[in-house]
Amino acid sequence: MNIFVAKLNFKTKEESLRQLFEEFGEVSSVKIVTDHETGKSKGFGFVEMPNDDEAQNAIDELNESQFDNATIVVNKARPKEARPPRSNSGGGSWGDNKRRY
Repeated sequence: MNIFVAKLNFKTKEESLRQLFEEFGEVSSVKIVTDHETGKSKGFGFVEMPNDDEAQNAIDELNESQFDNATIVVNKARPKEARPPRSNSGGGSWGDNKRRY
């Protein structure tokens, strides 16, 4: 099961998050999401646990608990929603900005 973890302390490391969830069972992966430009944590991440019962127990026990001086929110991750492709044109094309005299 893929688990969404929010409101993480910005200093929380993936290894400490892994250790927290390993108290409830096997953890196959941990990812704290970071800003692409600064590399700093965005305060949320994902934990993957292969056993759904262990994962649900972790969610039930850890949601709204204290971890690294923060009250974390833990839920089953929802599938990523499809979004339309992003445009780099800023809402128009260069050809739309012709001067008219």
